[in-house]
Amino acid sequence: MIETAGPRAWLIRHGQSESNAGLPTDGPGAAPLTPRGRAEAERVAAAFTGPPALIVSSPFVRARETARPTRERFPDVPYEEWPVQEFTFLGGLHGPGTTNTQRRPHAVAYWERADPAYANGGDGETFQEVVARARDLLARLARRPGGGLTAVFTHGLFMRALMWSLTTGVTDPDAAEMRAFARFQRTCTVPNGAVLELRGSGGGPEELQLLAGSFTHLPAALPAGTAYEDVNPAK
Repeated sequence: MIETAGPRAWLIRHGQSESNAGLPTDGPGAAPLTPRGRAEAERVAAAFTGPPALIVSSPFVRARETARPTRERFPDVPYEEWPVQEFTFLGGLHGPGTTNTQRRPHAVAYWERADPAYANGGDGETFQEVVARARDLLARLARRPGGGLTAVFTHGLFMRALMWSLTTGVTDPDAAEMRAFARFQRTCTVPNGAVLELRGSGGGPEELQLLAGSFTHLPAALPAGTAYEDVNPAK
């Protein structure tokens, strides 16, 4: 079990979604959890040794569903939704009824373009915007009064954007820095249901400390060849 004493935050990636499993979805926010994802959400809820001070979720369905078992276990804990949704860089190219495989060429083209101010239209956002959202989360966490744990149910690529910005100090990325992030996100794995911990060091958001992630609460054994992470960040 993971102790929860002291002021800090858990960033929790949602459980496996239907998009992660290769099924068609109707836009970036609509994919629900699979049976495996619901089991991962239950494992996350069981990992708490005490109630958090606040439960936060992205507005996307898969994050809300992952948060549900924790909310049910701790019904008296306040719940809020914050803008910690996944990076929706495909915009209108993430069409209804499309699979991750169908979206893959568009995702590859987006990262090859390496334009941090470019948005594909629709509900798409720029790389500069997702980094700004990650920094906003750090600022929100730094402003949280008192102690206790903030449990944030969020998404893999958003978590990597936060890790990258926090460790590099980049807040307004240029093209070269976007290419550096593209390399980082290809080599940094965030499993479904994994926990990334942040702890305050007494200063502003730039002084938050990043602890190595944990997925010891997840099943110890998965079938051979099972991938923990999406190979395509368009999910």
